[in-house]
Amino acid sequence: MRSIRTLLLGGGSLLALWIGWGAYVSHTTERVPSETLARFDGVEVRRYPRAVLAETTAPDDGTAFRRLFRYISGANARGEDVAMTAPVTTRGESISMTAPVRTGSESEDVRMAFYLPSTYTPDTAPTPTDSDVRLVVEPPRTTAVRRFSWYATDERVDRERSQLLEQLSQRGIETRGEPTLLQYDDPWTPPFMRTNEVEVALEEVPARVRRATP
Repeated sequence: MRSIRTLLLGGGSLLALWIGWGAYVSHTTERVPSETLARFDGVEVRRYPRAVLAETTAPDDGTAFRRLFRYISGANARGEDVAMTAPVTTRGESISMTAPVRTGSESEDVRMAFYLPSTYTPDTAPTPTDSDVRLVVEPPRTTAVRRFSWYATDERVDRERSQLLEQLSQRGIETRGEPTLLQYDDPWTPPFMRTNEVEVALEEVPARVRRATP
């Protein structure tokens, strides 16, 4: 009986630590800033300002991630540590990564980028020492997102993407490009605390949609 009680207490302590870690990461990781323009039917329309990213193209996501992680860990002209931000942005096949990453597919290669903290501009961001890592500027953009929790499995992501596109189509909102996956948590965050979103860029936001915001 004592051994069972010990196991239960130990399991409870580990669960508490797991939850605590998820809460700590969520509250201490900087997020890419945005302005909410409208909300309707579980969809949020946002406006993002210009952002600076460190980007690389590699044969696989592991290689790309290691290059970018070395950059923020001091592999730059100033030997400066750069804080990570969220979310992870994935274009194409889902990957399991820490924030901040944007990933896309170019032929058979992987294109991945880390969002730099908002304090950096194109002029103040440290220059990468690896020639395969480059700094890019993402212009201001308007997007629509739909949020969901738990693990971002392919089936769950496909379902959320379909619902997002259908809801936008019903309101006559034109999209641009393919939907992307946003993941805000590191791999060790408990699944029930995870925040994921599917996002698609918008051509414009009709005035009637803005008026629909509660």
